[in-house]
Amino acid sequence: MQNYLMAHSDWMTVRTTISTSPDQIAIAPGSLKKEWTADGKRYFQYELDHKALNFFSFMSARYEVAREKWNDVDLEVYYQKEHAVNVPRMLNSMRKALTYYTEHFGPYSNKQARIIEFPRYASFAQAFPGTMPYSESIGFITDLTADEDIDMVFYVVAHEMGHQWWAHQVIGAEMQGSTLLSESMAQYSALMVMEREYGRAHMRKFLKYESDKYQEARGGETIGETPLMYVENQGYIHYNKGSVVLYGLREFLGEDTINKAFRALVDSFGYAEPPWPTALDMYRELRKVTPDSLTYLLDDHLKYITLYDNRVVESTARMLSDSSYEVTVKLTCEKNHADSLGRETHIPMNDWIDVGLLKEPTDKEDEGAVITYQRVRLKDGENTVVLRSEELPEKAAIDPMHLFFDRVPTDNEKKVEVK
Repeated sequence: MQNYLMAHSDWMTVRTTISTSPDQIAIAPGSLKKEWTADGKRYFQYELDHKALNFFSFMSARYEVAREKWNDVDLEVYYQKEHAVNVPRMLNSMRKALTYYTEHFGPYSNKQARIIEFPRYASFAQAFPGTMPYSESIGFITDLTADEDIDMVFYVVAHEMGHQWWAHQVIGAEMQGSTLLSESMAQYSALMVMEREYGRAHMRKFLKYESDKYQEARGGETIGETPLMYVENQGYIHYNKGSVVLYGLREFLGEDTINKAFRALVDSFGYAEPPWPTALDMYRELRKVTPDSLTYLLDDHLKYITLYDNRVVESTARMLSDSSYEVTVKLTCEKNHADSLGRETHIPMNDWIDVGLLKEPTDKEDEGAVITYQRVRLKDGENTVVLRSEELPEKAAIDPMHLFFDRVPTDNEKKVEVK
């Protein structure tokens, strides 16, 4: 009966009257209903357009304001004049996020979406109803001119926009798994918007980053690691691991299929009165759309801590009569479940995993694009997979999209030798 954000209130409405210096703009959640000056102060009155959690931010500064429209929603970015370089990127992310989220998760409930700069006393962004404070240090002054950079500005805006559904419409109960419903879902939502904007190849790099961050952080866990379904507000689990797991489920179930489960959560629990939903509700909706042949994926990656020890042992190519190549990839595979202290138990493996062929990297930051891949069942021990390619690949790789957590990811690919 209690949500994980606060114990003292459920849904509420709010009207704000706020005064500030004459040369500043004051911002509160909701639509601006009135503005006036009196007694040397500047006054603003805001009113929420929809009920919300008792979770608000109030800000005031000498702002420049960039404005656009998306359907009937006002898009606004409040920023310091000298920090305008990434403002168009932020507006673009808001547009793309609203387009995707309303299509797949349901209507947006506010009449505005605002990104609001604050100084780099802290480095985070946070979502309140329709208003999203965003530190200058992780967005407004971020240099994204290098080609190899992941567009973190676009991504963080899409993540915060995702919270307008996940935690502002669907808010989890105060129990294990609550941040799977909010942070992991905001991560997944942002990844879908990122993929539409930058393409699948870009996602491969991002998923590797998330997977590496998760595996690095779990080694420093001081209390006990939990499975994703039972996460206890552990960032490396609900952010980094959550990104990889939910994107991976999308890969196996299909985007429309998995989004059907997520839309059902919004339809059932969006702005609903308590009792609040739990990770069990999410699991049940996913189970409804998952074929029996893939339920092991839900359990391995939501209910358990699952780690692989897969390795490419050998990859050889021979040219065929039509000048294409046949590549034989020899692999060894192993799957384990870990407990909260990291102790591992071997689990018999009969899993669907992709094996692919990669191009030569174009620079030191590039992993090499995926030429082709095949989804195959891999079992414990030695496996052999044969792939065809129109061009000679540089490497063969198991799990080229980094959808699974491998303890030694550096041996997941190997240079192709020509016979």
